[in-house]
Amino acid sequence: MSAQYWTPAVRPGLVPLHPLTFGALISKPFAALRHNPKVLFGFAIVIQLAIAIVTLVVIGVVAVATFTRVESLSPSSPDFYPVMWGTIAINALVVLAMSFVSLAFTAVMQGVVAADVGSAALREKAPLGRLWQRMRPAFWRLVGWSVLQALAAIVLMLVIGGIIALGVMAGIGGSGEGVAVTVVVGILLVLGAIPLWIWLSTKLLLVPSVLVLEGERLRPALVRSWRLTRGRFWNTFGVIFLIGLIMNAAVSVISVPLSLLGSLLLPVVAPTGGTDEATELVMAIVVSTVPQLIVYVLQAVAIVVQCAAAAFIYLDSRMRYEGLDHSLITYLERRDLGTAPEELGDPFAVDPERAVSSAPPLRHSPQYGAPPVGWSAYPPAQQHPAAPEHPAAQPPQPQYPAHSGPQMPPPPPPGYGGA
Repeated sequence: MSAQYWTPAVRPGLVPLHPLTFGALISKPFAALRHNPKVLFGFAIVIQLAIAIVTLVVIGVVAVATFTRVESLSPSSPDFYPVMWGTIAINALVVLAMSFVSLAFTAVMQGVVAADVGSAALREKAPLGRLWQRMRPAFWRLVGWSVLQALAAIVLMLVIGGIIALGVMAGIGGSGEGVAVTVVVGILLVLGAIPLWIWLSTKLLLVPSVLVLEGERLRPALVRSWRLTRGRFWNTFGVIFLIGLIMNAAVSVISVPLSLLGSLLLPVVAPTGGTDEATELVMAIVVSTVPQLIVYVLQAVAIVVQCAAAAFIYLDSRMRYEGLDHSLITYLERRDLGTAPEELGDPFAVDPERAVSSAPPLRHSPQYGAPPVGWSAYPPAQQHPAAPEHPAAQPPQPQYPAHSGPQMPPPPPPGYGGA
């Protein structure tokens, strides 16, 4: 092979180009945060703080404006209760709208992190502009997916709450046993909804990665995530559960001592209570704001790590079921040889012949009885005729000349040269 067609082996990067172990699926999302911290960490913190500030400002302004009108009315006025219920409804709608804004932020983070992990699989450290360009076609689909999750949660809670409310209303006029049965049924519904939600969220965990890296629409992305997680449910759930447990423990370990320290800080600064109201207000704001800012930072880190874990699980599933690692290695080798970008194509494109289908994916188990790779199997037994019973029927064996070189001395007897 000539030197101009030779390229060195693909160097290992953030994403190993082979199926990942359980330990790698847990550790690699944290490594992704270190791989591109300016983009992932900085972007997550800025967006998280911006959404928090906008949410507090909007909710606070609406609450002050609406409840001020309620205070201006007398309870004996016929307009008091309609205005009060209208105020509550307006504030609830504002909180719901800001929750959807927060969901849009989560959708953006999922898309950016999936695009970054995809770039890391190609040994690239992409800036935010390039990641946004990769994620932009799937932006509204990501937002739609987040809204769909929120609506599903709301519908589930309304169904359970409605069943409980109807049961309580039906049992109020009757005996106490009816109310007790209603309460038990409500508890069973809640307990049954928890595993249902965990199962669905785990099976559909890969939807953002499919939307960004494959460019699929929402419905095919749901189908793809369902099929890619088939046979990998407990592995996927275990990774997400452990990462969530680690991040929640980190938030608790840091936020709880800070909250206790903040509650003790004001009496230490002003033990006699002789400070003015302005100083006490500033100290109260500092005591309540600093721990909350640190919690926001940790929550931003948790969102990035969990989104990265979902992207790594997506790559691992495709490597196991569709041979994505071979496609990525081929892409990198061709790129290192100088192939034009327009000729390389999309390395994450799905090959219809190898894509997972509605049938269960094949399980790749080692065959210990198989011959080594490159060796032909032993011929069947019928091709080897049985040896004749009479020795004279055997073919003559070749006679080799005796070795005429120096002979090695025989080994010494046991115990020779001993004590």
